[in-house]
Amino acid sequence: MAAGGEQPQGRRYWRWSKADFFPEPSFQSWRAYGGALAATVPRLRDRVAARSSEAVEAGTLQAESENPLRRCLSWVDLAFLGFGSVVGSGVFVLTGQEARFDAGPAIPLAYAAAGFSALLSSFCYAELATEIPSAGGSFSYLRVELGDMAAFLAAGNILLEAVVGAAGLGRSWTSYLAALFGLDTDALRIHVPALAEGFNLLDPIAVVVLICTSALAMSGARLTSTINSLASVIGIVIIAFVIGAGFSHFHSSNLVEPTFFPFGAAGVFRAAAVVYWSYTGFDMVATMAEETKNPGRDVPLGLLSSMSAITVVYCAMSLALVGMQRYSEIDANAAYSVAFAATGLKWARYVVALGALKGMTSGLLVGALGQARYTTQIARTHMIPPYFALVHPKTGTPVYATMAVTLGAACVALFSSLDVLASVSSISTLFIFALVAVALLVRRYYVAGKTPASQLRTFLVFLALVILSSIGLSVYYNSRYARRWPGYAVFGVGWAAGAAGLALAAKQQRQPKVYGVPLMPWLPAMSVATNLFLMGSLGSMAYMRFGICTVAMLVYYVLFGVHATYDVAHSATAADVVAENAEQGKIVPGSTLPA
Repeated sequence: MAAGGEQPQGRRYWRWSKADFFPEPSFQSWRAYGGALAATVPRLRDRVAARSSEAVEAGTLQAESENPLRRCLSWVDLAFLGFGSVVGSGVFVLTGQEARFDAGPAIPLAYAAAGFSALLSSFCYAELATEIPSAGGSFSYLRVELGDMAAFLAAGNILLEAVVGAAGLGRSWTSYLAALFGLDTDALRIHVPALAEGFNLLDPIAVVVLICTSALAMSGARLTSTINSLASVIGIVIIAFVIGAGFSHFHSSNLVEPTFFPFGAAGVFRAAAVVYWSYTGFDMVATMAEETKNPGRDVPLGLLSSMSAITVVYCAMSLALVGMQRYSEIDANAAYSVAFAATGLKWARYVVALGALKGMTSGLLVGALGQARYTTQIARTHMIPPYFALVHPKTGTPVYATMAVTLGAACVALFSSLDVLASVSSISTLFIFALVAVALLVRRYYVAGKTPASQLRTFLVFLALVILSSIGLSVYYNSRYARRWPGYAVFGVGWAAGAAGLALAAKQQRQPKVYGVPLMPWLPAMSVATNLFLMGSLGSMAYMRFGICTVAMLVYYVLFGVHATYDVAHSATAADVVAENAEQGKIVPGSTLPA
């Protein structure tokens, strides 16, 4: 790499060749590819067992990008990025729906439960981000602790979540723009009867919004962070108005008439699984660790402060709604607007719509930053073409990665309705959060080459007990036996025994260098349980779509990913390759990856 982050001599950033996309030996000819396919089984065995390291993920792989991402963010920037990525349309859309049909006046408890689960995950992300300050976020954590295969499944779901999540926000943006003008939510979309239901309302406005926010994200992390911070201040003012105006028309009788729990505890948990979507996006903060001035201090501060504040805000906003209006009278589609109108503040619907639009715009902006960083790190490992790892020498941003995610999201947003998108996004997010909690436990209790076999067996037994008990509890809760207590006792005791076994019988093999999750191993174990529990609350259609997407990911891995990463791991001596390509200004293959 040239000094000062300049473009290596003779290499233009804007290029497009086969060598940029497929530099690995397995793809140099059809004959070579045929030989690679014939060796798929042994190569799979090799890659499943392979694990990366902190030095590779947070250091060596950065050479793949030719130019560095710029360290320019503080913990305040990260806190505002966390606020901007999380507080979108979800709280405005989902609060009324879930208060009306699932939780009733107890909707603040649903937000508290979902927020507790999200906060547990953010603790895990905070520790791992300080230990492995990589742009890859959860992908890098899993690659170091659980190996290539788990990391690839996470990578596929990260990219799926990136595309689907951005597309969903883009479609929501159009709906709220229509509401701002007093139109039907689908009024600004183009109806095409020839297409299937759920895909027949074309949304060109969503495409334009996605392109605009991504173009801004490509201009630089510092500029994007500044604009997001200013927008977040506006958002805070709007939220303060919603809470203040709501509590000024608060009637405590609305909380107890006819009862605080009209749908029982089950309704609260159903609502929690749905409103959890309002908390997603905080993981984007972890992907900015490579661009943070002091990641060991700034990432935990920014992540935990933003998530704690957001949980309080969501609980207050939902309490204001059910205090203003009896839950049975809440409009599920425009809860806050109708509630304010009932109190005489008809003009407040414009403030609500503006707040939702601001939140979605910030979510798209921060999402474009984080999603591109995920994609960049995945490309650095050659699981997808390394072309998408390249960082622009002037902006210091991964332009190709941003463009790729935006193109995918724009295509999906143009055709797919929100209900099709939401279930796929939720299950992918929860799956990754559960894996990250497991990865943190593995990191604390297992060090390759150092942990005695007896300690490893003890750890695996209790870890398996935590995971299986969590799955069992989720399945039981969603079965026809859900009203019977013995199942909860069995699986609850199983989980507690597993967590206690980790705390008392298994010995921690590594301590965090800077920041550590408190109450280890209880918090990560609880994070595993809550994420798997919420996954179980999603419908069968979500699992069907998740299964189809997972099969498609595995097919891609067998046909491409395993061969590219195998070639990189087993290529010529790392030092020779790095020296040669640095000299020639070529993309540096990630040949320093451990086999």
